[in-house]
Amino acid sequence: MRVLIDADGCPVVDIAVKMAKQMNIDCILFCDTSHVFEKNGAVTITVSKGVDSVDFALVNVVQRGDIVVTQDYGLAAMCLARGAVPVSQDGMVYDDNNILSLLSQRAMAKKIRMSGGRLKGNAKRSTEQDKAFEQKLKELLSAEKDV
Repeated sequence: MRVLIDADGCPVVDIAVKMAKQMNIDCILFCDTSHVFEKNGAVTITVSKGVDSVDFALVNVVQRGDIVVTQDYGLAAMCLARGAVPVSQDGMVYDDNNILSLLSQRAMAKKIRMSGGRLKGNAKRSTEQDKAFEQKLKELLSAEKDV
């Protein structure tokens, strides 16, 4: 088991790296050349800029049982297909019961934007969201360690 992080724009990188390091679990950050990450306790893989370049780099190395931190539903779906456990930055675990609905919502939002519509943006990140992520990651790391 490893912790793989889709690090571009991810607000919980520090939390995830710290927890993985505390539990002596390998942690790998994936980012493109627009972002530079050097975190003690994690290896950084930097790929060239491009649509979904980070996602494909991560999917190419993900293994069954890895925990993947991402807010990208498409990446989460690909990781699920590989037997990984994707989790959002808010602590929601993506699974077979919710991924199709989330992908459908994403497609609908894209249609609205493509037709000139506007959608409300995300609210400012809260401390409660960080706590929810930290609690869920702790549960996942502990469960995987016990297996």
